[in-house]
Amino acid sequence: MQQVDVAIVGGGPAGSSAAYEAAARGADAVVFEKGVPRADREGVGPDSTDAAGMLDYWVDIMDFRPEEIPDEVILSELDGASFIGPTESVTIRDTGIDASYPDFGFAFHRARFDDWLRERAEDVGATFRIGSSVTDVESDMTGGHSHRLELADGETVEARYLILADGPQRTVTTDAVDQFLPHDHSVEEYLNPNTANHIAYQEHRRIPEELFEEGLLKFWWGVMPGHTAYPWIFPNDNNVARIGLTMPIGMDLADVENRGDYALLEDDDEQIPPGRVYVRRLLEREYPEYDVDEDFPLVEDRGKRGGTEAYPISSTRPIESPTEAGVAVVGGAMGATSAFHEGGDHVAVRTGKIAGRLAGQGRLDKYNRQWKRAIGEEVRRNVALADMVRGWEPADWDNTFRLVDGMMDRGSYSPSQALTAGLNGIKLVGEYKLRKLSLGSGRYVQLRQDDYLF
Repeated sequence: MQQVDVAIVGGGPAGSSAAYEAAARGADAVVFEKGVPRADREGVGPDSTDAAGMLDYWVDIMDFRPEEIPDEVILSELDGASFIGPTESVTIRDTGIDASYPDFGFAFHRARFDDWLRERAEDVGATFRIGSSVTDVESDMTGGHSHRLELADGETVEARYLILADGPQRTVTTDAVDQFLPHDHSVEEYLNPNTANHIAYQEHRRIPEELFEEGLLKFWWGVMPGHTAYPWIFPNDNNVARIGLTMPIGMDLADVENRGDYALLEDDDEQIPPGRVYVRRLLEREYPEYDVDEDFPLVEDRGKRGGTEAYPISSTRPIESPTEAGVAVVGGAMGATSAFHEGGDHVAVRTGKIAGRLAGQGRLDKYNRQWKRAIGEEVRRNVALADMVRGWEPADWDNTFRLVDGMMDRGSYSPSQALTAGLNGIKLVGEYKLRKLSLGSGRYVQLRQDDYLF
């Protein structure tokens, strides 16, 4: 039976970052990654999913210097984002947060990003076992802690520390963490993928040159039903954009009130449309004089398969880890991403880095405190926003964008401009600040370390 210092389940941004930090401190770190194919990657690797891009301050959250990001990872520089309601819109040119990255952000090639993180980890001695699926984890707290990993091929591996980085699917995390909860409780009460996640779908399409808005992310709100449900167009390179959407899993059209107010629903819909239908309707609505198939062709050598991909996004509050047992849950597996991020590569990298470094030092007991210090404000912002917009309908998005537009000064939010938006503008800002305040002292966490049994 192989014995290692740190076993890491999942080779995406969180797992590779953990492996790098642990190995850099002399630990024997091994990553177990089941491996999936992609049209834009040679061989198999992590279940990479292309997100919107990387905002300027997210580079700092990842704890990278801008110059560390390889040129081949970056597809294009971003200079702003437009938020579009049924009739109102607002465009921002500044995230409003101090950052070392010089631009608004950048669109990036996710598979290359993952491969770069893996190469960094391998360069300092981490081992990647691609094609090795973990099927079971048994932890032993006798005289300390150890973890026995069963692999799909029947092999067994024993580790002192366990880092769970298997993303929003949590195929290993749930059972591994349930060992430390009372028998009548499960992590699925907090992180059931069918209720705690959103589903995202996107297509890589070539955009007519006259329509390609280089550097501008575009989001439509209030045109499809669902909590934090929205379509988007993200520019990449060479007139190629990712066109897709995020929406809740398992939503029932019968539960949608005022369905006629949603531009991407049609009268004869009997159920929530699938992603590909939403994408086509968006393009037909926004560019009625163009033919979708002819003028927006799929770029079939990108994405997972045939220019398309679907993937889950964790959209809930995070959990703390049972660190007393030598276990850390990182990235999407812990719920630390958000539908408002359109993914969470930045928090995945940072939580992975923290867990790997501490495991390599034999100090994993400090993980919960340190990840909250590093990304707590980011999570708090997104939880506050998600709570604030719950139940909003199309008119609410229009009203908000009109108010926010009145608070902008050359694409940047100005607190003094809230006064010019009148009482409603002040109320909007006040509600957001109150919700953030209510989530202080780590109250955005839904499962705490004290809830575990050892």
